[in-house]
Amino acid sequence: MLTRKQIELLKLIHTRMESDGVAPSFDEMKDALDLRSKSGIHRLITALEERGFIRRMHHRARAIEVLKLPDALQKSGFEAKVIDGGARDKPPQPAQALPVDASSLSLPIMGRIAAGTPIEAVSAVVNDISVPASMLRGRASHYALEVQGDSMIDLGINDGDIVVIREQDTADNGDIVVALVEGLEATLKRFRRQNGMIALEAANPAYETRLLRDDQVQVQGRLVGLIRSY
Repeated sequence: MLTRKQIELLKLIHTRMESDGVAPSFDEMKDALDLRSKSGIHRLITALEERGFIRRMHHRARAIEVLKLPDALQKSGFEAKVIDGGARDKPPQPAQALPVDASSLSLPIMGRIAAGTPIEAVSAVVNDISVPASMLRGRASHYALEVQGDSMIDLGINDGDIVVIREQDTADNGDIVVALVEGLEATLKRFRRQNGMIALEAANPAYETRLLRDDQVQVQGRLVGLIRSY
């Protein structure tokens, strides 16, 4: 599973290797990915190497071998966005599941979102999914996200679930929301206002509540439904 930046870097390295026979420099990678420092490139390269997509030849300068490409680049060139979270054993299916609805609507799946430690914002459509029309609330726009991680597992939101999100920029205490943190990190958490701050609460005792200033959090939607495959 790769983040958008990891896929962008892998594509850049592969393209330059194909055309020039040598990987771009760290400065070129940093500029191409619009990162502030080369330390971010070091982390991305390490992550790609650990996942088996590249191999560094430490005895040669700028020597990187691309071992494989993700399906997203092999098949369609799509630059997927994946947000890693974590994992643990899944609990039983939530009790309050909706009955099957014969009428359905198609929603875009906007990549994956962390139910765990947020990494990057979600913005790219990766697929479509049909959802029961009864799951959609009012005339507001809706979209879907695939959950990765276990921080909301005690509310029955598991790794691999598809959550249906009503697009909105406000939330009430107790709502489960898609929160954009400091314009960079997207995460699925319970929203509360607490002592002049915004608390983003996990539903897993392994994760701490994050307390943030109001200007650090942008609500991007509220959870209205969940779809699970077995």
